[in-house]
Amino acid sequence: MILKVDPLNPEIDKIRIAADVIKKGGIVAFPTETVYGLGGDAYNPEAAAKVFKAKNRPMDNPLIVHIADIEQLYEVAEDIPDRVLEIAQIVWPGPLTFILKKSSKVPKVTTGGLDTVAVRMPAHPVALQLIRESGVPIGAPSANLATRPSPTRAEDVYADLDDKVDVILDGGESFFGVESTIINLTVSPPVLLRPGPFTVEELNKLFGEIIIPDQIKGKGEFGVALAPGMKYKHYAPSKKMLLVENMTIFKDVVNKLREKHKVAVLCSTEKAVLFDEPKIILGSEKNLYEIARNLFVAFRELDKLDVELGILQSFPESGIGLAIMNRSRKACGFSIINSMEDINKYAN
Repeated sequence: MILKVDPLNPEIDKIRIAADVIKKGGIVAFPTETVYGLGGDAYNPEAAAKVFKAKNRPMDNPLIVHIADIEQLYEVAEDIPDRVLEIAQIVWPGPLTFILKKSSKVPKVTTGGLDTVAVRMPAHPVALQLIRESGVPIGAPSANLATRPSPTRAEDVYADLDDKVDVILDGGESFFGVESTIINLTVSPPVLLRPGPFTVEELNKLFGEIIIPDQIKGKGEFGVALAPGMKYKHYAPSKKMLLVENMTIFKDVVNKLREKHKVAVLCSTEKAVLFDEPKIILGSEKNLYEIARNLFVAFRELDKLDVELGILQSFPESGIGLAIMNRSRKACGFSIINSMEDINKYAN
């Protein structure tokens, strides 16, 4: 069932239909400010298991527990430092997820078998109202099949999950287009586990020193998934995609590959003038938030084209650019072009 809802003033009767599904142990897809989530009662092990099954998601890849008020934070986490509570009241609702010590109320199915819990308060009226009407926190990853690009529109959810979900709340396109920032607050200094719309620069202002592991920039994978997006293949289209990080050779790479392959270019408005069709324009280099919002849509559009592979432009890693490049490297399976010689490694 797909229910169209007003993203700013969601109709309560429609929200209550979805909330009733949550209360009965079902699963609902719903919009957040980042991407669409697929959620169930975070306290119900069977509901959490349904989310994993619908996505074909590995059971050690934790769900994020979504809450609607600070009181619910006390329910799902324990031993919360006073400073974290102060920061939570500043940044929430918003696209920032905390890793904290979990409470006994949250089953280990929801947390991927861990003693920690990923928790955030989404900044979207539909998501917040759904949590309130359900009466429980909602455990939710992105509403896509595992490995696929995260959905930013209800139609993306339907394309991936169709009858695997009880209700899809269609609240239009999500705002940021990439998943929340995740920071581990069970260690000192805190560790960034996934970059997102809440930037490193903003985190530094709140927390002072934070650790940014090499894996965040695409240098290897995490061994243990303390949070979503840390382990396993993510965000990828079905078509093969290469990421050009040395932008001085971007045009040459595309021209070389087009000699032997059907190639689509995924690039900015500024670079698009350099290429013939097929090309997918992500937005302007002057607005990386626009690039981020269109990134997963572009990956899904690539799969619809009659091409063999996509060639993706890289972007500066400041601000939300770090999240863009994190998702891009993972989506390309770390097939990265830094020289013309690299073409031979990845394009055969």
